[in-house]
Amino acid sequence: MPRYIILGAGAVGGALGGRLGLAGCSVILVARGEHLAALRERGLRLRTPDEDLTQATPAIGGPEEIELDVDDILILATKTQQANEALVAWADAPVHQNARPIGTAGERLPIFIALNGVAAEAIAHRYFRRVYGVCVWTPAVHLVPGEVIIRSTPRSGMLHIGRVPATADDHDQLLQQVAADLVAANFDVPLPDDVMPWKYRKLISNIGNVFQALIGRNGDWRPLVTDAEAEALRVLDAAGIRYASEAEETDARAAGFTMKPVPGVAQFVGGSTWQSLQRGTGNIETDYLNGEIVMIAHRLGIDAPINEQLAMLARRAAATGAKPGDMSAEQLADLLQRQ
Repeated sequence: MPRYIILGAGAVGGALGGRLGLAGCSVILVARGEHLAALRERGLRLRTPDEDLTQATPAIGGPEEIELDVDDILILATKTQQANEALVAWADAPVHQNARPIGTAGERLPIFIALNGVAAEAIAHRYFRRVYGVCVWTPAVHLVPGEVIIRSTPRSGMLHIGRVPATADDHDQLLQQVAADLVAANFDVPLPDDVMPWKYRKLISNIGNVFQALIGRNGDWRPLVTDAEAEALRVLDAAGIRYASEAEETDARAAGFTMKPVPGVAQFVGGSTWQSLQRGTGNIETDYLNGEIVMIAHRLGIDAPINEQLAMLARRAAATGAKPGDMSAEQLADLLQRQ
């Protein structure tokens, strides 16, 4: 039976680890700071529209606190801007079989990349031989140490998974095992022939995260998203990058789960980018969302001025400790119209 080691047990990582633990899988959560202290002291509290459960799941701060086994499976669930640090920390950790070291994690263990954006798989390939992509659709929230909220029912989310790069033997035994465990853990888990077009579709969806993070409820930011998404699509098309269609995304989202209120949780709770500003983490993932579009454009010798401005504003907000809603929709619209 595999043991799942969740590198970054925040919103998505905590949701995956918590659900896998409740399904009877062996799970180790990796966290830091107050969150790690709370997990060790009180366990992981998992709140959903239908549940409020606390489980005593083992939690550690890093690879020096564990002896890795050849059957372990790593799931990276940090933010992309934190991915390289985590990968470096774990890649050279020794792996054991029958209590004897047989190699390193990078050589011997698979790693599943459960992050927004499309950059972390390439980063992981610097350190790990077997890399799997995960397109994560789960409305998870982590704002309080020791606690993760999943705002969907009856399923906890949808996870497209697949080997990166896609290969003829993509649906191998390991992939089938992980998919079965995640299905038992209350997720829908499609196995596409190639997971990256789904991650690029999610990237397009995530273009709007920065608007929610900057504006919060200080005006209607939704009309501003259209131009940013259209720019992103033009860039991806110019680069010849395949992405799942909007209709495929709509059908996939509709098939699995419904968003519902969680008792005791405010109705307005934003996504991952919003959470970074709200918690004041000092860093933000938009360089790998809007900034990904900018990078692709620059490599083609073209510009993506809307997404470039959005990425810059997000960096500035994170660095200065700005909170969601410190900028109004009107102010942001004015800044973008100058591009």
